[in-house]
Amino acid sequence: MTNSFRVQATRDGSRTSKFLDGYDKWLIGCILVLISFGLVMVLSTSGSLAESRGLSPFYYFWRQVVAISVGCLVSLFLVRIDTENISRLGFAAILFAMLCLLAVIIPGFSHEVNGSKRWLYVGTVSFQPSEFTKLASIIYLSAYLVRHNLQVRSEFMGFIKPMFVLALIAILLLLEPDYGACVVLFGTSIGMLFLAGVPIVKFFIGGALVTAVLSFIAIREEYRMERILSFLNPWEDERGASWQLTNALIAMGRGDWFGVGLGNSVQKLGYLPEPHTDFVFAVIGEEFGALGAALVILTFMFVVWRIFRIGAAAERGGNIFGAYLTYGVGFVVGIQALVNIAVNVGYLPTKGLPLPLLSYASNNLVITIIGLALVVKIGREIDYADISRLIGRGV
Repeated sequence: MTNSFRVQATRDGSRTSKFLDGYDKWLIGCILVLISFGLVMVLSTSGSLAESRGLSPFYYFWRQVVAISVGCLVSLFLVRIDTENISRLGFAAILFAMLCLLAVIIPGFSHEVNGSKRWLYVGTVSFQPSEFTKLASIIYLSAYLVRHNLQVRSEFMGFIKPMFVLALIAILLLLEPDYGACVVLFGTSIGMLFLAGVPIVKFFIGGALVTAVLSFIAIREEYRMERILSFLNPWEDERGASWQLTNALIAMGRGDWFGVGLGNSVQKLGYLPEPHTDFVFAVIGEEFGALGAALVILTFMFVVWRIFRIGAAAERGGNIFGAYLTYGVGFVVGIQALVNIAVNVGYLPTKGLPLPLLSYASNNLVITIIGLALVVKIGREIDYADISRLIGRGV
């Protein structure tokens, strides 16, 4: 009896120890580094801007801290919910997202900012439905791929059905307009469908169709066409349509290899529009140089790699919904980081997408933290499931 108790205690102790070790510490560490560095950069880039608007130099910094706190508190609640129950929220989440997107374009629920209506206001609190829509779409599509996996792989309608729902969402996003969110939404969806096993021919047909539609939408609006033309030759109209891009390139050039030092950026002092949001990477390049910017890029690459590594492990372990959810979060983080950085260095036309975890963008930050928390939760469940099976076999 004593020996039996000792064996059971050893197993329980091993289970507890392994349970704590189930978290991907490398992923969590890199996420915390990016969030902390984001706080530093928000403070560095927004202080003078806030003062010019009659606000405290710490105004945007404290709002960023609040967004981080909200994201962490919501994450602590969600990670306690079983993954299977989260999958059941897919339809409700996408329906709520569509209702919110519809409310944004209805007069009286929102007001125009810089030519777009993207925020719902509840008192002094603003809510950007397009950010929530990204996560809701991932949950919905992940649940759909679990239920209809065979149809997705073998029938064209299995591919078309979710794309129809996403097309409705895209229409609502374009009515705001929010072209960047459409690009992220379809990029993520196409990627998830490809990993779900959509035949390569159907994948390329669908991808080509989506690309053609998005390209047509991009060139039919005059202001988007101006951005494309200015992107091709930014120095032709450096004080007009190319103002953002040329100042971002000047910032990157001033940084050289090692940068001018934290807080010493000149471009953030009224030259670079929104240096704390869409163009924070340009200020990173100016203050920390090419080496600092490269380190940020490598960190994002590592984070995305760890996310897809967890997704692959979840798929091998039989948690198909968790795998697709993880892939979706990986695509959203990766696409947003890729587009933002490419815009800052002049490889893509100017587009208003924040740099995940680094830019001042409260709604995006909250949703990104929640998505990453779900990924970490799924990663822990993989380890815990494997340990449970080993214990059950008496190992």
